[in-house]
Amino acid sequence: MPRSADACNRLLEEYRAYLETLTLIHTDPRLRTAFSMSDIIQNTLLEAWRDLERIEALDNEGRKRWLRKMLINNLMEEIKRRGAKIRDYRRKQSLEAAIEQSSIRLQNWLADEDTSPSERLARQEDGLRLLEALSKLEPRQRQALILQKYHAWTLAQIAEHLDCTTGAVAGYHARGLQELRKILPDME
Repeated sequence: MPRSADACNRLLEEYRAYLETLTLIHTDPRLRTAFSMSDIIQNTLLEAWRDLERIEALDNEGRKRWLRKMLINNLMEEIKRRGAKIRDYRRKQSLEAAIEQSSIRLQNWLADEDTSPSERLARQEDGLRLLEALSKLEPRQRQALILQKYHAWTLAQIAEHLDCTTGAVAGYHARGLQELRKILPDME
């Protein structure tokens, strides 16, 4: 029996924070001013909705894997499109570096998706658990942790990006780590 439109929307909305977390991790923060990450995520969910029968046939991990591939392809397409449109010479070098770093990160991520399940599981099990846990954090805690861990930003850089004080960032960071320890007590 087919699901109602509301049930389908709820199914896909369950994955929004997951996709947002992936986007934060794998794209350079400087690109967030070049295009809307939320539009990329929304387009990914729209594509998933169009192919809902296929998604419903998958288990939870299969759905996430399929959504990750769609998101990667959408991000890479947007990065290429924006890379061709950079006009401001002063921002060009900075954005070109961000595009290159993000493209490399996304290509590596896509290559990881195409490895055998046993190889991927061996290399990524903890990473996927961490990703899932990060997606459950409050957005500012998640951003502070991701910018520090995955992009090596300082507290001052994160504070400027989030438009708050370094003390607030330190608080987001500390509370985020505390929550991660509750969610993943067996991980360091």
